[in-house]
Amino acid sequence: MKICLLTEGSYPYVVGGVSSWVQMLMTGLPEFEFTVYAVGAEEKDRGKFKYTLPNNCTEIQEEFLDKILALRSPGMQENILNNQQRQVLLELVRGDSPIDMAGLVDIFRSCTWKNPLDIFMSSDFFEVIRRVYRERYDYLPFTDFFWTLRSMLLPLFYLVQRDLPEADIYHSVATGYCGIIGSMAAEVYHKPFILTEHGIYCREREAEIIKSDWAKGDFKIIWSNYFYNLAKIAYKRASKVYTLFEHNARIEADLGCDPQKIHVVPNGIHMERFSGIPKLKDHGGTINIGAVVRIVPIKDILTLIRSFFSSSSGDAGYLSVYYGEYGRRPGICGNL
Repeated sequence: MKICLLTEGSYPYVVGGVSSWVQMLMTGLPEFEFTVYAVGAEEKDRGKFKYTLPNNCTEIQEEFLDKILALRSPGMQENILNNQQRQVLLELVRGDSPIDMAGLVDIFRSCTWKNPLDIFMSSDFFEVIRRVYRERYDYLPFTDFFWTLRSMLLPLFYLVQRDLPEADIYHSVATGYCGIIGSMAAEVYHKPFILTEHGIYCREREAEIIKSDWAKGDFKIIWSNYFYNLAKIAYKRASKVYTLFEHNARIEADLGCDPQKIHVVPNGIHMERFSGIPKLKDHGGTINIGAVVRIVPIKDILTLIRSFFSSSSGDAGYLSVYYGEYGRRPGICGNL
């Protein structure tokens, strides 16, 4: 059996929980053949792997979204889409219903188009943008609305046009763009698509967008709704959805995933390794707490730091940051 793992912003370029899980999955199943479809941000990362690929990983297809910046359009083309295709794109831009994957495959996997700008810069799609703008966003500057849609949708259009490895099953580590790739595989090759969510991708993106400086006002809402819409298509097209704990499962169901698809598989813990640890006793002193974590906004380090403040005494604890040798992975120690 050949399994295609779909990753985004993680394996094999970043050391972390999801990447380690991907590595362990492949090494723990040596009887299966794996290929990895990895979506990254920048071409400069090509081939710069943080992991030694196991022998049963036979291929890594690397796709970098900054390649979109080099795309060139032949100029505006007139009337290149039929009515049904225009409707698919209209519903995509509106974002009221899950993305029509079959419709996108029909539009973008045709050999007619050299690159996604052929569609985006067509008169057909421009009219779609203008229609949605007049219906809902005419209080916003049109140029800002246009360029926001361009930034949002070109990565999607680009990835739907890319070659897709053939496999017996597709397994995505998140919704987002790799969830779209899995949904496309289910549509094109009629193979099972499995989704494993370690965190809820669309909510993580929303948290980043809210704190961002590059999205302003209602554009934050447009961006957030877009990632929720990507999640809905992944939930719809996935054969099975796995997550790590019950709360995540409830969120997935609230976002529209069929509860019958959802299965909880907690992180495995070898309890016997901790059997010799004595129970915590009140020794009248401080309690030392450590965290091994990447220092990035999504990890909400500020909340961790604030927790090191002693509410009972009013005395601030101490905080130190150290870097491990492997991938310069930071750790934080605090004292309450």
